[in-house]
Amino acid sequence: MEVEVSGRWAGIENLYCRSSSLANPDFEPSKVEAENKLAKPILVVGAGGLGCELLKDLALMGFKNIHVIDMDTIDLSNLNRQFLFRNKDIGSPKATVAAEFINNRVVGVTVTPHYCRIQDKDDAFYKQFSIVVCGLDSIKARRWINGKLVQLVRSVDDEIVASSIIPMVDGGTEGFKGHVKVIVPKFGPCFECLLPMFPPQQKYALCTIQSTPRLPEHCISYAKILQWPNEKPFKDSAGNACKIDTDNPEHMKWLYEKALKRAEEFNITGVTFKLTQGVVKNIIPAIASTNAMVSALVANEAFKFITEVADNLDNFFMNNGTTGNYSLTVSHEREECIVCSATSTELKVNASITVCEFVELLKENERFQLSNPSFSRAAGAPIYIAGKHDNIKEKNLAEFISSGDEILITDGTYPTPVMMRVVME
Repeated sequence: MEVEVSGRWAGIENLYCRSSSLANPDFEPSKVEAENKLAKPILVVGAGGLGCELLKDLALMGFKNIHVIDMDTIDLSNLNRQFLFRNKDIGSPKATVAAEFINNRVVGVTVTPHYCRIQDKDDAFYKQFSIVVCGLDSIKARRWINGKLVQLVRSVDDEIVASSIIPMVDGGTEGFKGHVKVIVPKFGPCFECLLPMFPPQQKYALCTIQSTPRLPEHCISYAKILQWPNEKPFKDSAGNACKIDTDNPEHMKWLYEKALKRAEEFNITGVTFKLTQGVVKNIIPAIASTNAMVSALVANEAFKFITEVADNLDNFFMNNGTTGNYSLTVSHEREECIVCSATSTELKVNASITVCEFVELLKENERFQLSNPSFSRAAGAPIYIAGKHDNIKEKNLAEFISSGDEILITDGTYPTPVMMRVVME
């Protein structure tokens, strides 16, 4: 356990013990009040590259009660940038090890780990936090957290209850690029409003992969999505089928060979071991210096929001260091959004669209980018359940709903069903 350093918090105390022209209009200099605010629990989502930096930054900025949630364990490849971990920690939960490191290093700070999925926690867990800070590498997880925080906002007589609002500060990196978003549910654009800024990840229709492959990527996806779970080529010591380990050479070799054989059957060229790795791993480079810069900005926004020592970012910042260094701050507006809008979102479709085409549209449309949607009538009667109603996929959607009808969409991207109005043209 580290000994408290004399004067460690002097620089931070200067920010909330003195008045400033940059402060929020409601700000009153007070050490006691600021320390009380900083003692309220906050949540860090993710304990990886960004998460390690965030835990360090937040602890050293005076936050005393930090919770961290992450479902991953430590891998050898993490050690070059996730600096809270050591060789001895390989195989251990990231959240547990990161919390232990900070607790031992920064006196007076308590970090509580949660080694589980974000979906495993109930509403009461999320309601306790004054702010949620995200350091995730998954857009789907960000969207789920965003949906949960929007869902938790309560209204009484059409007036939003201020105490039910839990802001979210999101940071993300990709190579030398990084961004920061400040999201206040119902009082500005939520993460879903800004989703079109993220291009949909490359996906291929399952019917194409199964029946009419045309690209080497189709063959690789076939080996990954269909052949691996069906053939179960590798077993663990207990005899259970292994999941694909993208760092296991034998697993990658098996996928490559299966994809190559599939490509030969359809006279498709271009399947290589390198391409197989790229498709299966969906490789995105991680750079420690980008993580450090973005996490510092995220922690700064969290500190400003909690203490009110300065106005927050309004509401999006991006930095591109690929060639030189370019930064931009943008104030985005709320859009017609399937998550935070007061009314149901309208989607216009062709009157002859099939159920299969509608499902693919929900996956590929930049406004929705769903993963595996099911949908039902607004009254609750199911129309299509993914994996169970494949027999109706080639039928026209008009056989089940009329133009202007509202449907409820369920998807792992959202914590609760969302409403959509379908207009057929």
